[in-house]
Amino acid sequence: MSGALATSPVMPEAAPPATRPQIILAFDFGLRRLGLATGDTLTRAARALRTLPCIAGVPVWEELLREVRDVGAQQLVVGCPYNVDDSASVVTTMARKFAAELQRRSGLPVHLVDERYSSIEAQQQLRGMRAAGQRHHKVHKSDIDAMAAAVVLERWLAGEGSR
Repeated sequence: MSGALATSPVMPEAAPPATRPQIILAFDFGLRRLGLATGDTLTRAARALRTLPCIAGVPVWEELLREVRDVGAQQLVVGCPYNVDDSASVVTTMARKFAAELQRRSGLPVHLVDERYSSIEAQQQLRGMRAAGQRHHKVHKSDIDAMAAAVVLERWLAGEGSR
């Protein structure tokens, strides 16, 4: 054996761990209904789920939190309505309060996204699906609210955030 020291192969530095995909649950806030949609950070696609009833913007919290658990959500997104001129309204304040309470009750991060025109966009998407034969049922308000939550989630996944 020669006097040379054995050296171990040089290992490349490990790359920082990639962020794991996360499941996101989004809400289209309303005074009578909450539209729900889910998606993930891997596919960056959103899917309308359903609506939950509200009374003056207050949901049945047990049902809502069960939905959060059932979906396996790791982050939550709430659509926050603003007026056309960017000003806040009474509903904007209610949506912010809902988001704060949602974060408190769920313990999950909650993000706000400007949801202006999301219901109009959702209605157009649903009508287009029906015209293309992808949807056979009449479009109801609850369908629009769930699809509006999907629009809000797609905006968040595209990088839009709260102000």
